[in-house]
Amino acid sequence: MIDYAPLTANQADYIRRSKDSWLNVAEGGKRAGKNIINLIAYAMCLEIHPDKLHLVFGVSLGAAKMNVIDSNGFGLQWLFEGRCREGEYKNRDALYIQTKTGEKIIIIAGGGKANDAARIKGNSYGTVYGTEVNECHQSFVQEVFDRTLASSFRQLFFDLNPKPPSHWFYRDVLDYQDELLERGENLGYNYGHFTVLGNLSIPNDRLKSVLATYDKDSLWYKADILGKRTAATGRIYTGYSKTVVVTRQEIKDFRFIEFSIGIDIGGTDATVATLTGITPRYKDVVLLDGYYHKQGKESGYTHDRYAQEIVNKIVEWSEMYPAFLSCTHIFAESADKLFRQALANELRRRGIHIQVVPAYKKEGIVDRIRLTNILINQGRYKVMAHLKPWLEALENATWDEKERMAGEWVRTDDGSYPVDCLDSSEYAVQPFKRRLEV
Repeated sequence: MIDYAPLTANQADYIRRSKDSWLNVAEGGKRAGKNIINLIAYAMCLEIHPDKLHLVFGVSLGAAKMNVIDSNGFGLQWLFEGRCREGEYKNRDALYIQTKTGEKIIIIAGGGKANDAARIKGNSYGTVYGTEVNECHQSFVQEVFDRTLASSFRQLFFDLNPKPPSHWFYRDVLDYQDELLERGENLGYNYGHFTVLGNLSIPNDRLKSVLATYDKDSLWYKADILGKRTAATGRIYTGYSKTVVVTRQEIKDFRFIEFSIGIDIGGTDATVATLTGITPRYKDVVLLDGYYHKQGKESGYTHDRYAQEIVNKIVEWSEMYPAFLSCTHIFAESADKLFRQALANELRRRGIHIQVVPAYKKEGIVDRIRLTNILINQGRYKVMAHLKPWLEALENATWDEKERMAGEWVRTDDGSYPVDCLDSSEYAVQPFKRRLEV
């Protein structure tokens, strides 16, 4: 007799919510059981659904059969064992299932290529199950959504492993659903996050010994085990760890001989100002505080508005650090002369005598990255714990793989992490490179 592991409360709640939800998404790390959890929910849906024709898909036909139809003994052919058969429907692979509400025909398809969308056109599907949906082609997934519009009770089920936050599936699908949910306008969206830590089929002692083989600070661990949306390849700041992060209490005895503010004007992206303190003998660099504003294409601030808000922060910092006004430098985006002028005017208007200097870029971005990496690896680079976007950027920054294959070292800048925080902090530190003796 097979001994099955029980469901956790999180898993059971997800299955329970799926009964009345149109969009069901199970995301998380490897070996989290999310595929099996979703299949149980989907089978319950098929059992009573009024429509006859349905669709399951994966990045390929083989992946769909392996992950949804078989699924290591937990797929649809096993959940409906004794009342289903494999066959074809209009020259398409299919699974026929006898249910309480009549026969169901489950079309099986691959969706990894742009032209795969043509293979599911012409039909209207009652429900859909997509495995590893964010590995499939965008045009195919969009067609899936469209092909269920006429369903008697539209229900979509997706499982996925995490991708970088900028991935199109998050940007075009889940981010908007999350936004609606926060406003209380999307009660039919059922999202569940699962990790191997909730997989009760793995004994605790075995799980503990396996997890001991991972670096807990690595992006690999965060993506595959914790199921976080990170960029897990081509990491730039490989020396980054929790030792970089400091609290106010940990630096309460630090003295700073110089302060530096680096400012990056983001256009339609984020505008960032980073306050950096440098300790005596140019030993340590500490990112102390910052200004971060993420604007949209239609909601940008003017140069004057940004200048006012950043000077507000400068006033705040001057009250926090007694010697601030006598030893502070400002290095602002060199390509934006109008902003530098606006900032200089605002400082002058408030009687603050700090010169605004164009950010130094002569040696290039790779040299700035190299400087940060060296300081991190030497244990001389610290970031205050409240600077979440800056920490996220250091943790997730990657090299652009296509550029790297072409022989160029270019930092990924696709919105998957707040890269503007890196530019801003680098502008603040780079001018002190020689004195930092790296």
